[in-house]
Amino acid sequence: MAGSVAPALELQDIRCTFRAREGGESYTAVDRSTLRVEAGEFVSVVGPTGCGKSTLLNVAAGLLVPSAGTVRVFGQPLQGINARAGYMFQAEALLPWRTAEQNVMLGLQYRGLPEAEQRAQAQRWLARVGLAGFGDRYPHQLSGGMRKRTALAQTLVRDPDIILMDEPFSALDVQTRQLMENEVLELWAGDGRRPAPTPERASSEGRHAGAGGAGRKAVLFITHDLDEAIAMSDRVVVLSAGPATRPIGEFVIDLPRPRDVAEVRNQPRFVELHAQVWAVLRDEVIKGYAQQLQRGVA
Repeated sequence: MAGSVAPALELQDIRCTFRAREGGESYTAVDRSTLRVEAGEFVSVVGPTGCGKSTLLNVAAGLLVPSAGTVRVFGQPLQGINARAGYMFQAEALLPWRTAEQNVMLGLQYRGLPEAEQRAQAQRWLARVGLAGFGDRYPHQLSGGMRKRTALAQTLVRDPDIILMDEPFSALDVQTRQLMENEVLELWAGDGRRPAPTPERASSEGRHAGAGGAGRKAVLFITHDLDEAIAMSDRVVVLSAGPATRPIGEFVIDLPRPRDVAEVRNQPRFVELHAQVWAVLRDEVIKGYAQQLQRGVA
């Protein structure tokens, strides 16, 4: 993945400063932050609460223009919304007046695909995430895990080259969360059960074949859960406590794949990696918590 191939996503020397109204003090959430995700690589970012993880993700998505620094997508400067990326939000993002199938179809509608093709792709992806037969249900008729599966299908049906995920499973119970984590890893790895490619998808795959991970997507995953980050990732990046957060540690996760997120936690190497990352993260979490107490948040 190194060498002449440009990273799928590159954030270089990013600074994000927010200015208060009516002469208030400005606040620099992120400063001097450089982050790269190679094609086919799964990278998790961890850090204290409120340190700016989601801010960096919004910069990568093109939803937030940084105060300084550059963003490149497959070597090209990002201008506007990152059309090569799919974004799976932490908060509920399904439209309550649309069925599961209609929610999954939404991104394809904006592309102008024929309705029959939209529906066929939505049905294939709902089946792929274990929701065959639930396409006519509205979000309030689905469990929390089923809504997350629908959101996952909604993100992947567009066949993005980069997947941005902002703590997507934090609201789920432990058992459902582990099922979803394994499902994401299976989809990311491409285990042979992926829906047949459309001409548009085949063209996209052909452009990036060999760029890394045998057609795997680049993933930038934000999480508070260190176990989750290590179990799923190729690399884990640790951010400092805010304000002016920046990467202060990077760890290669050399656990063999495929992985089961529950079973891998019992491996001695997992325990060793957890201790190494936590040694860097612990002091930042304490700093972040102290800052929350000072602001009266905690």
